[in-house]
Amino acid sequence: VLAVLGLEVAALGECELARLLQDKLRYEMRLQYMKHNFPINYTVWVQHEEVLRAANVTRLRHGKVSEASLRYLWFHACSQAVLHIVEVLPEKHPSRGYTQELMQLLDALGMEYSGYRQSDVDAVVADLVKQLHSDESRHKAVRPKALLDNCLKVLRMLFGEHCECWGHS
Repeated sequence: VLAVLGLEVAALGECELARLLQDKLRYEMRLQYMKHNFPINYTVWVQHEEVLRAANVTRLRHGKVSEASLRYLWFHACSQAVLHIVEVLPEKHPSRGYTQELMQLLDALGMEYSGYRQSDVDAVVADLVKQLHSDESRHKAVRPKALLDNCLKVLRMLFGEHCECWGHS
């Protein structure tokens, strides 16, 4: 699909890209590409902040962090998680194409956020994003499917109401 869309993906808006990501992160696809195509109990080492769970988002919401800042944080956490998965895959791995498609969608979404400045996001989110891109954080072993499960749950949580054109299917 993305090969056909080519550069048109970059022209899609935030909500349409989120909808495409939700489609790409369907359970069957996560199961096939992130569980069945990996050895049993396989894990990747990621930074602690890359495991963005719904509970983390809820806690940040209670701290009065803006929804736009939370979507920005989700983008960075999910992009880093997918990048770590791509890095461990051999060139001919059956999951490589799938993860590269996810990266293309996330890169296109990144274009939506490229205009954000440090002052545009809440300070706590700016600090978390800075930690995500540094090597000074704690690391933990996480299964690839669990990383994408969290990406999808938080995606639905943050974009479901914001993008009223799609639901929680």
